[in-house]
Order: sequence, then C-alpha cells, then structure tokens
Amino acid sequence: MTTTCTMYDGRGDRDTPHRLLERADAVLLDFDGPVCDLFRGACTAHIADEVKERALDEWGWLDPRVKACADSHGVLRHLADMAVRRPGGHRGTRLGWADGIVTRYEYAAVLRAAPTPGASELVGELDRLGKTLLIVTNNAEGPVREYLERRNLLRHFTAVLGRDPHDPHLMKPHRHVVDRALAELGRPNPSRTLLIGDQLTDLAAARSAQVPFLGLTRDERTAALMRHGGAHSVIASFEPLMSALSTLPTR
Repeated sequence: MTTTCTMYDGRGDRDTPHRLLERADAVLLDFDGPVCDLFRGACTAHIADEVKERALDEWGWLDPRVKACADSHGVLRHLADMAVRRPGGHRGTRLGWADGIVTRYEYAAVLRAAPTPGASELVGELDRLGKTLLIVTNNAEGPVREYLERRNLLRHFTAVLGRDPHDPHLMKPHRHVVDRALAELGRPNPSRTLLIGDQLTDLAAARSAQVPFLGLTRDERTAALMRHGGAHSVIASFEPLMSALSTLPTR
C-alpha cells in the first residue's frame, strides 16, 4: 500500500508566522520532525518488539495494548500503564531498562538521521535575532545532544529537554517537558513563548501549558486536526518562517 501526502495551503490559521515570531521571546522546538527525521521515516516496531521481549522475560505476561504496540515511544507508555495495573504494581515502577533499549536505538539513529530542510538555517537565524531556543522532545536527551553537536547546532540552544527516563507517562502530550522549558526560562508569560512541533501530541502539550503552537506538517489531515485543536498556525515547510524572520529586527 502506498501512502501519499497532500499539501496544506495554510488557510484558516488563527495567526501568521510573522506575528507569532514577533511576540515570541523564546522558541521551543520538538526534535524528531522539526529538526531532523531521526529514523528516516522507518517504522520503529523492531524497537518496540525488543522492549516487549524483555518485558515478557521480566514479568511473564503482557497486556494486550503492549502486545499490539508497534511504536518505540508508545510501548514505553503502554508498559508504564501495565506496570500500574499488574498485581502489586504502582506508578513509578522502575522501567529504566526499557528506556535504555529505546535510547540505544536513538543513539544509533543519530548517525543516519536526515536533517529537516531549512532547520539549521532557521535555528541560526532565530539565535541571531535574539530568540532563546530550547528543545522539548520525547526522545532521550543524550542522542539529541549528540545530533546537535555533530551538526554544530548545540551552541544555539539554551537547553535540551528530553523524556523522563523514569516515568513515560510524562512524555508529550503531557505538559511536563514544556513546563520544564518554562522553568528554564524563568517562568515567563507563556504567551511570549512559541512551540513548533509536527505531532498532535506537541499541540496538546502546548495547549495544556498555554503556549502558542505552530504546526509543521505536509499532511492535510494532520494540519486540519491541528487547526481544529487550536494551533495558531500550520505550515508545510520552514519557508514562511524564514520569510517572516527576514522582516524582524535583531534584539
């Protein structure tokens, strides 16, 4: 089966990229999508399978939702849910071994990750204009830092905030990582911050934290869902942002 993507034309946005960037003192970037394609579009089912095999060895059984999951981050969340539901289980059950498996694959993927077109230029221009930059991601912090270092981008970021290795429940759509970013910034008015992400989970985290959201997607259905869900603007590439940045003064 072949899946095709249609382009979103941007109509119906609540705001313009120019106004969003003009108001933002800080920009929060999701990593996988806005900065790079970490797994180059490949399915992560093999990672989920390794986690499930280890979980089966550890616990002797798997919840149906764990068994059915074919996503490396989804399996962490479902496994955490299972840990709560199993006899004698509770939130906070140590799942560092599961996070470690996913992190190992993320480190390997960094070596082959494909940069998102225009991402390096966008990061450099945002920094030049005095915007504070932070990464807010469901990926592990270490692999993200390694990717940014390899691309000479780490110097532009004030902080790299990844998933909590001890509690998968805190991954986006939970607002936890966005709250951490706001704390790093000194807890400014959230309206002075902008989150750029490519997933509905990014939007949910931004909305919960009352941070304006700009969606990046070429998929028409995802764009429509983002708009319906409260995204301030949705773009198909970074070109509109670069055009907007060219008209903003340096701070």
